[in-house]
Amino acid sequence: MKNRLAGAVLVAGISLAAGLGSCANMRSVSAAALKPAKDRKAAPDFTLKDALGRTFKLSEYKGKVVLLNFWATWCGPCKIEIPWFIEFEQKYKDKGFAVLGVSMDEEGWEVVRPYIEKSKVNYRIAIGNDEMAQLYGGVDSLPTSFLVDKEGRVASVHVGLVSKSDYENEINELFGAKKSHAGTVIPAVVLGAN
Repeated sequence: MKNRLAGAVLVAGISLAAGLGSCANMRSVSAAALKPAKDRKAAPDFTLKDALGRTFKLSEYKGKVVLLNFWATWCGPCKIEIPWFIEFEQKYKDKGFAVLGVSMDEEGWEVVRPYIEKSKVNYRIAIGNDEMAQLYGGVDSLPTSFLVDKEGRVASVHVGLVSKSDYENEINELFGAKKSHAGTVIPAVVLGAN
């Protein structure tokens, strides 16, 4: 009996790991409230090029709340979130908010540019790489999103699909609105990419 249970646990663990290895299809693997300000770690600066070929750095966004989203064109849950992020960019940009999308598509701009044009993405998109993913603690599932506070510290991390209201509650809380009961936080790190 003990060996049968151990085997079942091993199979369940392998199945879970396989499901999390690429595009997450379930509710957030890690989603809770914002990390207390005193426990937030600085998001290291990085440099990337956007769809227009312009170089930008995360540090340019200090003073703003940033939603940093790792995604891919083939990821179903990512396709659900992107319209929300388009809406957030429009709704909150004048309050000091920005969405930064980092595509993890191996084919790069060849597939990303047509996707963002078709989807009418209104926020900055860049192409990420394994180095960047590792500096963020290893982005093993897509979507993975980091909310960065105005001081440039990681306030929360969401792995997998979470509700639109979880994001919106956390964004508003970072703007100083009433504390919500949304999503979990995992410290993260960012990179220096080309």
